Amino acid sequence: MTDIVAADIGGTHARFALARLDAAGRVLALDEPAVLRCADHDGLAAAWAAFGARIGRPLPRAAAIAIAAPIAGDTVKFTNNDWVIRTSEIAAGLGLDAHLLINDFAAVGHAVAAAGPDAFRHVCGPDMPLPDTGVISVIGPGTGLGVALLIRHGRSHWQVLPTEASHGDFAPVDAVDDAILAHFRRRFGRVSTERVISGPGLADIHAALGGQTVRDDAELWARALGGEDALAAAALDRFCAALGSFAGNMALAHGAGGVVIAGGLGARLADHLPQSGFAGRFAAKGRYETLMRSLPVSLIIHPQPGLFGAATAFGRSQR
Repeated sequence: MTDIVAADIGGTHARFALARLDAAGRVLALDEPAVLRCADHDGLAAAWAAFGARIGRPLPRAAAIAIAAPIAGDTVKFTNNDWVIRTSEIAAGLGLDAHLLINDFAAVGHAVAAAGPDAFRHVCGPDMPLPDTGVISVIGPGTGLGVALLIRHGRSHWQVLPTEASHGDFAPVDAVDDAILAHFRRRFGRVSTERVISGPGLADIHAALGGQTVRDDAELWARALGGEDALAAAALDRFCAALGSFAGNMALAHGAGGVVIAGGLGARLADHLPQSGFAGRFAAKGRYETLMRSLPVSLIIHPQPGLFGAATAFGRSQR
């Protein structure tokens, strides 16, 4: 057996946990994670040291590190926080003999592939297991909006391809969406899908619908999910509808046989999403509506898919 550190570095939080792998590289155990605010630390090395201090003993010399950024070249800059990672310095800087650096949504794709059926909750479409072969689109709103393709060649063999699809243009589908787009365009100029379908996007949707400026995104999300604020709830319904449209677009583009919703906000929307406009927008693809209604859409409810998936990917890389 092998002990490693699994890390999931997002736009807002950095999560660290110890993981234990068996001889075949499968994840046997994942400890309760330490959750650190990225803004409280200067970078990965500082956060790593803070985690080590919490553990109170030397950390394993192997790590799986998932990051919310495309990985290309020696310098990796995050999309939604100020950290910079130099890949050539990771091993020496963290005291590692072996490590895997992986896109955070690629890690989630590995979690989708490796998790058992109890890790998923039905959202819409047929209530059936995800297919064992073919493509599964994995989509997750959080601080940003992640997209990956899981390509399955049976239960034990798969590939994961991370993408930056959420940075394509936001596509409105009705007059209210047109007004939402106009609001975002006044603020940002060009409007990517991630601008709208991410944690910070709810405040701008709320403003586009006539709401007052919101200084605390977390408070607005709480009001929207609680249902006591009608305008906040309406903004959330629009958010879910936009997510449904985008998820359907990705399924068509990927030729997917199923879709999984993940991300930090995916978990918070577990009760709301099946009752929202998500399913209608997901299926509303004109001549392809029958096809869209045949696709199973699930939510991954594993408590730490990024950490579990990163550890899984590390184990596979060591075979």
